[in-house]
Amino acid sequence: MEFVSGEILTIDGFLKGYISFEKNKIITTEKGTCPKKPVAKGLIIPTFVNVHTHIGDSFIKKKHAKLPKNLEELVGPPNGLKHKLLCRTSNKEIVNGMIDSIHEMKKSGVSIFCDFREGGINGLNLLNLALKNQNISPIIFSRPNNLKYTSKEINDLLNYSNGIGLSSISDWEYPEIVKIAKHVKKKNKMFGLHASECIREDIDHILDLKPDFLVHMIKATESDFIKVKENNIPVIICPRSNYFFGIQPNYKLIRKTDTKFLIGTDNAMLNNPSILEEIFFIKQKSNLFSIHELLHNSTYIAC
Repeated sequence: MEFVSGEILTIDGFLKGYISFEKNKIITTEKGTCPKKPVAKGLIIPTFVNVHTHIGDSFIKKKHAKLPKNLEELVGPPNGLKHKLLCRTSNKEIVNGMIDSIHEMKKSGVSIFCDFREGGINGLNLLNLALKNQNISPIIFSRPNNLKYTSKEINDLLNYSNGIGLSSISDWEYPEIVKIAKHVKKKNKMFGLHASECIREDIDHILDLKPDFLVHMIKATESDFIKVKENNIPVIICPRSNYFFGIQPNYKLIRKTDTKFLIGTDNAMLNNPSILEEIFFIKQKSNLFSIHELLHNSTYIAC
C-alpha cells in the first residue's frame, strides 16, 4: 500500500491528512499524520467538474486559425459562424472533434462535464456517439433546432437529456422561452441559459424563468447579482472564453455580493477544456480568490 499526504479537499473544506491506495484504487482517506513516507505531497482534490462546455464546435479550431472576435458574429444563433459551420460539416468530423475534447478533459482531471448541446436530437445523437466507451460522465443540456417552442420537440429532447440549455433571452421572442422554461420545470428537468454576456439583460425576466444556473453575467449590475444571490442561483464563469471577446467576468461584484460561482471552459473551438488552465487564468487576472477556493468551486463538492 502507498500513501499521498497533504491538504485534502472535503465537504468541510481542506483538512490535513493522507490517502492510502493500492493498484490505483483509493483504500482509505484519513486525517492526521501519514504513517509511512508518502510517494507525493500536496493538495489532494476530487476530479474536476467542467460545468459549461460546447464541445460540438471542437472541430472548428483545426479548420479555422482566425475566428471573429465579435460574439454575435461567431456564436450568435442562428447565423453566427459557428452555427453555419455546424450545419455544413459532416457528422463524422463533428464527432471526432468531440472525442478529442473528451480525451483532453480526461487527461486534465475532468470526470464530469456539462454540455450545451446544439443541434436538437441529432446533436444529442452525435454526443452519444462521441461518448461511446469513454470513462467520463456527461450532464447534457439539449437545445431546440430553431428559436421557437414546439411541445413535441422539447418532450423528445428531455427524454434524452438532463435539461435544456439556451442562449440568451435577447436571441428569443420572450413568450417562446417562457413556454420552454415552464415545460422543462413541469418535467422536473434542469433549465439554464446564458445571461448578460455582451449586453445587460432584464434580470427580472431572466429570474421569472426560474433557471437552475446562469452563464457569464458579464454586463450584470450589482443589483442583478444581489437578486441572483437572493434566489440562490449559481453563476458559471468562463474567463478564457470571455477574454477572447475582450470581456471578463465581474470578479469584484461576484466577491462583493458573495454570489456562488462555478467554472466552465465554454467553446472548445477557443480553449482547451481544462479546468486547471481556467483556474490559473483566473489567478492571473484577479487576486480576489484563493487557489483553495477556486479548486473547491471546480469539483463536485461545490456543485
